[in-house]
Amino acid sequence: MIDISPKNGSHPVAAAGIVKTEPDSWVDPSITYPSYKSFDDLIDVQRLRSLDGYITQRLRRRLKTDQDMKFYTGPYTLAGTQPGRPGSRMVYLARSSAPDSYFDLDKTELWQPTPDADEFAMLMEFIRTLPFRSTGRILIMYDDVPRSVTPHRDHVETEICHEFLWFRTNLRKPFFMLNPATGEKKYVSTYSAWFDSVNQFHGSDACDGLSFSIRVDGHFTDEFRQMIPRPERNAASTPSYWAARSEHSATNCNHK
Repeated sequence: MIDISPKNGSHPVAAAGIVKTEPDSWVDPSITYPSYKSFDDLIDVQRLRSLDGYITQRLRRRLKTDQDMKFYTGPYTLAGTQPGRPGSRMVYLARSSAPDSYFDLDKTELWQPTPDADEFAMLMEFIRTLPFRSTGRILIMYDDVPRSVTPHRDHVETEICHEFLWFRTNLRKPFFMLNPATGEKKYVSTYSAWFDSVNQFHGSDACDGLSFSIRVDGHFTDEFRQMIPRPERNAASTPSYWAARSEHSATNCNHK
């Protein structure tokens, strides 16, 4: 989520006039929560993994200066869980020229590389190989102490589906999707994921040592979009719908 600014003390979603606290309930019956769609077979995972030491070195250097702002989960946290500022840090590699708004993440014309993007030039080069026609927010989230990230939704607008990719260079971060109805967690076991951030919660458990992940928002290429199956309604559920279709196809192939 976007960090709130101390200038106004309001969350970008709330500032945009969003008053709903729960998403619409309908999802395609083929979808099972919690779930996510891995992109590991669609991106260069070997090149991604090769960046592990490079990114680790730079984040450790930044920890010594305490220059990065704290991550904010937003107002849509799971009832009874921790506060919205768990303590982990963020590095913006692209920042918007407009006031913070979650619904501007894919307005790519607003987003420009920050000076920090030069520090992570090799990561930026890798990002240019991803299936995006254009990119908006680019963000590194990291922590070096064992503390969890509160389970949260990004927003509650079910007909808005952000095209983004969450990824990492190692499997250390215990990142999960959470079904709010059952309490079931599904940990991401892959290096990359696109997930429904509205109809389920996401967060991470505490772990020892430095852990980090990267999220890139934007617009997928037209060619890539043609690969994506779309549900009849509830556009935010598209990643989970794709995951369900992929699992169904894999099961059918195994039975042949």
